[in-house]
Formats: sequence, structure tokens, C-alpha cells
Amino acid sequence: MPGTQSTNSALPRVRVLAIALLLAAAPALLARDVTQTQVTSPPSGVPGIEQAHFSPQFWIARLPAADRVMLSAADIAARNRLLFQQDDSMHDIAALPSTLVRAQVAGWIEGLASLPSRQLWDEAANPVSKAALEAIVGNRALAAIPEVQPTRYGMAVERAALRTFPTMLRVFSSQGETDIDRFQESALFPGDPVAIVHTSSDGQWRFVVSPRYAAWVEAHSIAEGDKAAVLGYGRLAPYRVVTGAKPRTLFTREEPRVSELQLDMGVRVPLAGVALDKPVNGQHPYTSWIVDLPVRNNDGRLAFAPALLPRSEGIAADYLPLTRANIIGQAFRFLGERYGWGHAYNGRDCSGFVSEVYRSMGVEMPRNTSDQAVSPVFARTRFEAGDTRAKRMAAVNALDVGDLIYIPGHVLMYIGRVDGRPYVIHDINGGSFLGADGELRSLKLNGVSLTPLLPLRMSKQQDYVDRITNIVRVAKAQ
Repeated sequence: MPGTQSTNSALPRVRVLAIALLLAAAPALLARDVTQTQVTSPPSGVPGIEQAHFSPQFWIARLPAADRVMLSAADIAARNRLLFQQDDSMHDIAALPSTLVRAQVAGWIEGLASLPSRQLWDEAANPVSKAALEAIVGNRALAAIPEVQPTRYGMAVERAALRTFPTMLRVFSSQGETDIDRFQESALFPGDPVAIVHTSSDGQWRFVVSPRYAAWVEAHSIAEGDKAAVLGYGRLAPYRVVTGAKPRTLFTREEPRVSELQLDMGVRVPLAGVALDKPVNGQHPYTSWIVDLPVRNNDGRLAFAPALLPRSEGIAADYLPLTRANIIGQAFRFLGERYGWGHAYNGRDCSGFVSEVYRSMGVEMPRNTSDQAVSPVFARTRFEAGDTRAKRMAAVNALDVGDLIYIPGHVLMYIGRVDGRPYVIHDINGGSFLGADGELRSLKLNGVSLTPLLPLRMSKQQDYVDRITNIVRVAKAQ
């Protein structure tokens, strides 16, 4: 019948129109929430990753203004000053009084940690006894803190672990787990200034207050010097800034204290005022930068010695401009580095990773995620537990390169989109996603990793977006 024929012939046209409308809307739909979209997994098993993604140029080429300066050096310097004035997690050691009272010193030490109450395990999967823990805690020698003491200063002469207690015993929350050392806090780098406020009972440890952290460090890693020398070192010019991941000085048998010394990203070192046409440590310096590095004399006092830093390494005349291209390029220098909780394993953790990337551009940040996420000097978007999925996805859709995404205990750096899907680079111990069968799959990434933000999950019920607590835009004046 004519009526039936007319209806049937119109149906395909309606379907075609509907499909066309869906296709036109697809990018917007994808940008809003791609949670349920299937992500292809390569042989590695890490979803959404292709070989081309490992090149920083892949991401930089997708940006319309990759080299535009997002925050000037003057603005960064001004914000750094505010950070030390307004953020309680930072320590302006230059502003410490000439003497320290017992309450202040004891507060730093006891505020870091108290005697562990839960069972801990050593690297051999043996339980750490209560007596052993009490001896370690007792090594802090709290009773020996004087009522008043002069403020002393020092400087790190090598990369050194900052520890919860004065011990190198590595302890873990679970039997057989050997990555997350609960006594590891952070690290100092060559040239980092500190206030030396206490000594352990065995004399092998110093409790120090650095600009970003207060903790225990082995005494041999710190050289004591007068305040002017210690605090003035970071202002000396001319200087160079380390922009590589972790270059080393050249080997020298003549001055072993500066031989093959590691200098991590963002470290600033002054050039030595020595002749450019004379050997330095047995080698002609013309292929290297001659830098002046802190060393520890036999009496524990601070001195300085020239060292050669190869020009072939990642070294710049100043901090890099804060641009999207530099953010991506610097982050990718760490790609694949082993995850190191509290800077263990000669690496770094999630908060250490992002702060060292930004430090190469002159930006100071708090040490831990809990402090970075809420620092009063950074522009941030805060989320409450009851906030809707739509609100969170709207913020994800507005991400800019270099924005930091905080979830409980972790931080990720946004680097761009592929087919509407947001991608991040982050230093992560674990990582999970839902398999095709709907079950949670553990990736055990354990390093600086490139992943889509979605479909990473906290649990079968919640992905990372559901648990975002804060998004911080570092490249913006507050």
C-alpha cells in the first residue's frame, strides 16, 4: 500500500539523520565523560598507549601556543616569596632566630613521628620487634635537647635521604612488601641549605630543617658552615641550572668528594671562579662547565671545590621559561624512572616528580601531596565528597597542560588529549583499570608512567575522576 511504502522509505532517512547527528556530537560527548568507552590495550597491557605517545614532541605538536610563557620569572619569584610566608609546610630558615629553644626543636622532631604502634616488617619479611623500635626512637635523644641553643647552619654535600627516625633500617607495613619504606620521608640535594638543630645519641645523625622538610639525615651528608656562606650559596652568580633528570659530574681521582656526583633536576649551582684554560681536577675544562660544589672537610665543616659538569648534559644558563612545551619536555625526561617512595631508589615519588619538573622552571612547591593540593598560593579547584560527576568532568574538560590532579595520596600531571581522552604523566606505584570482564586489573606500573586519566580506577566502583580532591594550576598567578 502507498501509505506503508511511504513510511518504510522514510525510515532509513531518519536513521541516517540520527547517525549523522550522533557523529557530529561525538567529540563533545567524548570530552564530557569517556569513562565507559573501551580503550584498546597494546601488548604491554597498559590501555590507551601507542608508541608515538612516548615522544614529548607528539604532545607538544598538538598545542597551539606551546612556547608561550605562562608565568614570568618575576611572577614566579614573587609567588615563591609568598609560599614561604603563607604556607605552613615551608620553612624560611633564613628567618630563624639566632637561638632556638627546646620547645621548638622538640616540636619539629616529635611532630614528624612518634613510636610506631602497628606491626612493621623488615626487608627480609621479619617482624620488627617493639624493643628494636624503641631503641630507634630512643636514638633521637630528646632528653639531650638543650633549653636554648645557637642556630647552626649546614649544607647537603650529596643527595641524601631524609628519614623519619635516625636509622637506615627499612620497614614496611606488610610482610613481603619492600617498596614503601615507612621510615623514608624525602631527600636533600647537593647545595640544599639546612638548619642543624639536633644530634642523635650515636652521633651519626642530624635533625635538620630544610626549606621544604624537617627530618633526620646522616651526619656525613651535611657540612656545617656559617649562615652567610650557607644561605649565600644559592644566590651566587653566574650559575647554571640542572635541566636533565640526574646528570653527574665527571670522574676525578684528584677530588673524590665531587667525583661523579649526581645533581638532580632543578638544582642550581654557581660557576667556579677559576681559570678556564688550566686543568681542573686533572682535566682540561673546555668541554664542561666548571661548577663550585659544597664539600665536607674532615672536621665536618663546609668548604667548596670546583667540579666539571659536561656541557653535553642537561644544563641551562637559567631556569627554563614556564611554557607548556617545557612542562612536557621536562616531565618526559623522567619517563620510565623507577618509582621511589620519599625519593628512595635514587628516584622520586609522585609529589617529588611534579615538584622537580616545576623546580627546573624556578617554581617552588611543598614536598607532599597533602600540602601541594591545598597550598594557599596556587590557583586551585576544590572538590567535596558530595560533588557531582558532572562537576568533576567539567573541571577535567577544562584542564590545561601542567595542571596537577590530586586524588587521595597521589598527584597526576595533565599533558593533553587524544581523540578527546585526557592523558596524564605521573610517578605511580600501582595503577588499576577494569578489564573486559569487568574485573579490576592491577598494572603495577611502579615508575613515571604515561596513561589516560580514564580508565584508571581507585576501585571497581570508583575511577580517579570520582576521587579528585583538588586540581591545581601552577602556571597561573593566584
